[in-house]
Amino acid sequence: MKVRKGDLVQVLAGKDVGKRGEVTRVLPGRGRVIVDGVNVAKRHQRATRATMQGGIIDKDMPIHVSNVAVVCRSCDRPARVGYRFDPDGTKVRICRRCGKDL
Repeated sequence: MKVRKGDLVQVLAGKDVGKRGEVTRVLPGRGRVIVDGVNVAKRHQRATRATMQGGIIDKDMPIHVSNVAVVCRSCDRPARVGYRFDPDGTKVRICRRCGKDL
């Protein structure tokens, strides 16, 4: 999976098409990501313990990883992710559009 936690992504398909947000969680077993402010659903939450309040809360639901694209910070556009190896052998993710590191 080429999307990581903390990446800025743009939604390509679905009800939130065009929105941008930061990946808060990656679910590689299911092939999904949770993006902040995207695919928000209303959930009825029961009050647990004395500190947490119950009620209707907004919850970010998972979206399939094929429906998001990583936004390159240098060219500020959605781009595909590629890889290259540094001379010391570390694998680095790069933007396929401009060639800079992600």
